[in-house]
Amino acid sequence: MQYFTNYSSHFAVLTKVMTASGGPVLEVGMGIFSTPLLHWLCLDQDRKLTSLESAEKYYKLNRRFASPNHEIILIKDWDKFNFNSTWDVVFVDNDDQWRAPVVKKVANSANYIVIHDSDDPTYNYESIFPLFKYQYHYTKAQPNTSVLSNTIELSWLDEV
Repeated sequence: MQYFTNYSSHFAVLTKVMTASGGPVLEVGMGIFSTPLLHWLCLDQDRKLTSLESAEKYYKLNRRFASPNHEIILIKDWDKFNFNSTWDVVFVDNDDQWRAPVVKKVANSANYIVIHDSDDPTYNYESIFPLFKYQYHYTKAQPNTSVLSNTIELSWLDEV
């Protein structure tokens, strides 16, 4: 497995959102950077974290983080997971064709939706941006990261 520094371009925004929020967190697509970061932030903040992954290699790599506050789930079919819970933060970085559909599923049940690679047209994010009242697009690092919300105004993120 190769590691590239741009895999972590979401750190500044995700850390800021995690610091400003306090409820349960859903990670949709585990990674070599996001899962450890979210695990330790949620442990420190005593928050529930649920991490979902469909790729066996990322599931196996990150299942060691499983704990009473961190549920690790291998997903066979994204349509079969019940996204209807209320989430404070949802981080989306999963399979290409499932990113926009997952964002649609949590559009009205999450305060903050943080999406990685938000400048990549292959993920069809343009189809989901109109669903959100508030949007913030972090362009200081490539690939870009966006934060979407229908409940919380996001101009405070300009300070990131």
